[in-house]
Amino acid sequence: MEEKTIEITGVSPLELLGVNDQKLKLIKGYFPQLKIISRGSEIKVIGEPSQIEKFEKKIELLFKHIHKYNRLTENNINNLMIQEGEEIPFDEHGETIVHGTHGKVIKPRTANQRKLVMESQKNDMVFAIGPAGTGKTYTAVALAVAALKNKEVRRIILTRPAVESGENLGFLPGDLKEKLDPYMQPLYDGLRDMIPPEKLAEFVEHGIIEVAPLAFMRGRTLDNAFVILDEAQNSTESQMKMFLTRMGKSAKFIITGDISQIDLPRNQYSGLVSALKRLNDIDGISIVQLDENDVIRHKLVKKIIKAFEE
Repeated sequence: MEEKTIEITGVSPLELLGVNDQKLKLIKGYFPQLKIISRGSEIKVIGEPSQIEKFEKKIELLFKHIHKYNRLTENNINNLMIQEGEEIPFDEHGETIVHGTHGKVIKPRTANQRKLVMESQKNDMVFAIGPAGTGKTYTAVALAVAALKNKEVRRIILTRPAVESGENLGFLPGDLKEKLDPYMQPLYDGLRDMIPPEKLAEFVEHGIIEVAPLAFMRGRTLDNAFVILDEAQNSTESQMKMFLTRMGKSAKFIITGDISQIDLPRNQYSGLVSALKRLNDIDGISIVQLDENDVIRHKLVKKIIKAFEE
């Protein structure tokens, strides 16, 4: 057994511990093996050295959070206690990207999502790279809808490579929209959260919002548009070069992808991997890396990602 005293310096003990130590009681619940006592501006901890070390790291995270946001909620404490790593997650009361349907407020929920928002504001082309569930596509769509609502662009163009059908959609039943819908569903899902159904249908009908396969971008110049290339890891090198060179005046491009999920034939090199190697030092182009700490789906998704990486 070991005893250690931690000084509360640089932050308000009341903000850290709560009224009548309510926040401290919440923190104690995550360390049942330790005896934790608060005395003014000190916290005394008694227990096994390894557990005390873990406690110190978490308290340091709480200090950092208060320094950054000048506040600490019980929700913040829960998030910081269960997260892995030492990054400060984005505060849930951060900047709103756009107000969606039914009063839904859409905002970045992790540090890297916030970085994606900030980099998009500073750069006209951003690559958002990360595994499933990290919110890269959803955040990109929110940024595009916000730009349209703020009249920063005249239209939104969403595109994906239809790898499963080799970009040849002719043999599928239905009209063009019906052929494309299975591939574009994740993009539509985001749009439906942010734009009322009647308005969305009107935007699609008038070409203000366009959802199309990557092959349909050839030969076009995309001016005054917010353009998202989703699932970019499944584009070939020639397709990626074709897409990136469509960029016209007053355009914003976000390219999202997961380089661990490449579905191309073995003899084809991913255009996304190639672009990341070639473009990483160009001014005006930003690359944002998301990881398992940004996963906002079911808690099992983060564990699944980690297991496959190992």
